[in-house]
Amino acid sequence: MLKEEEIEKLQKNIDTLKEQLRQTEAQLQLLKSGNEETNNRYNNQFNADEITRYSRQMLVPAIGVAGQNALKRSKVLIVGTGGLGCPAALYLAAAGVGELTIVDNDEVELTNLHRQILHSERDIGIPKVKSAYQKLSNINGNIRVNPLHMHMDGESLMDLLSNDNFNAVLDCTDNVATRYLLNDACVIKKIPLISGSALQLEGQLTVYNYKNGPCYRCLFPIPPSPDTVTSCGDGGVLGVVPGVIGVLQALETIKIITEISDVLSGRLLLFDASATTFRNIKLRHKNLNCEVCGSSPSVTKPIDYEQFCGAQSHDKVINIKILTNEECVDVIQFSKVHDESPIVIDVRPTVEYEMCHLTNSISIPYHDIVKDKHLDILKELLSIHSKKQVVYVVCRRGNDSQRAVAKLKDQFCDSHFTFLNIIGGLHSYAKLVDSTFPIY
Repeated sequence: MLKEEEIEKLQKNIDTLKEQLRQTEAQLQLLKSGNEETNNRYNNQFNADEITRYSRQMLVPAIGVAGQNALKRSKVLIVGTGGLGCPAALYLAAAGVGELTIVDNDEVELTNLHRQILHSERDIGIPKVKSAYQKLSNINGNIRVNPLHMHMDGESLMDLLSNDNFNAVLDCTDNVATRYLLNDACVIKKIPLISGSALQLEGQLTVYNYKNGPCYRCLFPIPPSPDTVTSCGDGGVLGVVPGVIGVLQALETIKIITEISDVLSGRLLLFDASATTFRNIKLRHKNLNCEVCGSSPSVTKPIDYEQFCGAQSHDKVINIKILTNEECVDVIQFSKVHDESPIVIDVRPTVEYEMCHLTNSISIPYHDIVKDKHLDILKELLSIHSKKQVVYVVCRRGNDSQRAVAKLKDQFCDSHFTFLNIIGGLHSYAKLVDSTFPIY
């Protein structure tokens, strides 16, 4: 107990020191920015520091002084400061984009750090935009960074786009509803949209609504079924993959601002990290019958995108409840019988079971149960433990285990066993029973 109290005390001290450091850094940045001269007698567009900082960039013929000045005067909106938004913001800040507005509603978590390179261990628990703001301001004190810790909806997005004359918007999000929202708003406001995505070992990139090119709705007028959409939290992602795509999003943004030709409009870039290959696919032309960018649009303002897509406009897990209270047991009750070696079926995918699992639990993935696979293993298991009456079913968060219980009750309706769902899954177990159990 004394050890836990000491750990808690040290953690509070660390948090206090972190906050003091952040405030000091902010004061330093403010003093630095206040001392910057807008120009000098040798150049009326850049101060001496800017000329030195961007010299290698201005020497590129496609950029030059005019291109660098365009970057300095530009405004860019980045929605999402995760795996895509972090590298994109990092390079846009370094390149000298005059004003970056970053929007995100999440806080930094340990699971973010393998791919979200603006955040560090000491940022865990603070808003991502606050963490990103500090890093970006330290990278380039000549630019302005506007951090907005908020959930973006139709009204707030349109207000933001109306109040600022953005040159480009970057979609660095991880859900379909927000993609449609950003697309429609950018079409209405006539702003190019640089869209990226990454999952597992694959990434995609394209530019929508640029110089009469197609928009997202031109290609996908009907949203995909929510059951077919996999997030990084469920499907996983190799950290460098969103890094590659995010950097390329920054590249396309710079090309748009500086008017470099061959912007990735009307083309889809596919990145396969397993073979380290890139493919360019030509997309369909702008759809004249498109509901938002066509000749007679029916969508002239943001709609209810969660209803339109049948999915939430965030990647948080929504807990379901399809079983009765009698068909469930909470983790505290389960922990009291765990030492008695009960029958525990873990229905997570095999790779998740291999990452971590409860002692003596048996792995039978939910997708196998749905397909009636490996039932012989379960039947053999139940025959060995025929004297026991209860089978506990667990998953990551308590959703698939409910579905599995419903399915198993049908498959073993003639048996004497009672199948019980463990409420909240292993996340609740780690939170309420054993904090050393890994959360992912």
